[in-house]
Amino acid sequence: MRSASSSSRNQTALLGRRRLLCLVLPLLLAACGSESPAPVLPTYSATPPKPLVPVLVLGVHPLHNPAKLLETYGPIVDALNQAIPEVEIRLEASRDYTEFERKLEQRELELALPNPYQTVTATQHGYRIFAKVKGDEDFHGLILVRREPDAPREVEDLRGKTLSCPARTALAACMMPLDYLMTQGIDVSQELKVIAVGSQESSILAVVHGLADAGSTWPPPWRAFQKEHPELARQLEVRWETPSLPNIGLVARDDVDPALVARIRTTLLALSESEDGRRRLRQAEIQGFEAADDATYAPVRAFLERYRIRFGGLPR
Repeated sequence: MRSASSSSRNQTALLGRRRLLCLVLPLLLAACGSESPAPVLPTYSATPPKPLVPVLVLGVHPLHNPAKLLETYGPIVDALNQAIPEVEIRLEASRDYTEFERKLEQRELELALPNPYQTVTATQHGYRIFAKVKGDEDFHGLILVRREPDAPREVEDLRGKTLSCPARTALAACMMPLDYLMTQGIDVSQELKVIAVGSQESSILAVVHGLADAGSTWPPPWRAFQKEHPELARQLEVRWETPSLPNIGLVARDDVDPALVARIRTTLLALSESEDGRRRLRQAEIQGFEAADDATYAPVRAFLERYRIRFGGLPR
């Protein structure tokens, strides 16, 4: 027979177990329910952390696809960041000419490397010209045809034919070839079908694949195409070349510190003075940079005025 004290201890233990069960049972029932509690996952911010130094975006007109652009101009941007560590300059590609020109119009880029037409129009949106690419003799248009007996051989053979170009606003690769053909007696608006295909390489490939009877581009993309696609390039020949104009410009938005712009110009101009700098320039397929300002592009403005009169307006 149990003692009274033993019975009391048993009742106390039983009561404790019942209380514990009352606390745990709802949790067990919830865990066995139809819905499991959502797992706790790491969250990611929609915006990157604030950079430690100011960022300046350098936009380059669509010379190449984004991967190729990074390969060619990335080393030059790296040189700028090494020389001017208190800012970060980031290279930015654009999908096509229209997108790049929109960025200039809306002042989204602190720095830009536009073609000469875009260089001139950028000044209307608050950009200042501070440098340019050397080698004006390299800035001219090329018109390619296939190496075939029935390909156009004389300018008049282009009447009724199709000409590919990257974009209507591509100065050397479209505007200058069209102006040249007009001076040679072709009524471009009536006697030539012009198709804008989006990029320099696409303009060349349109001729390779027979989508165009002739295609316009300019020397740097043509040299790059010959290097990267030698078998395809051998199917083509340069049939006509235009006169040249001042080369690609460098512009800075008017709210970028002029002292900083001067340092950027000094760094770029010095690249051609060292072997490391010359290696970076070769990668971009350019001779180097030189100082420039608004007056440097007077010949471009004269060309644009002639084009406007001859064609009834400027392309957009």
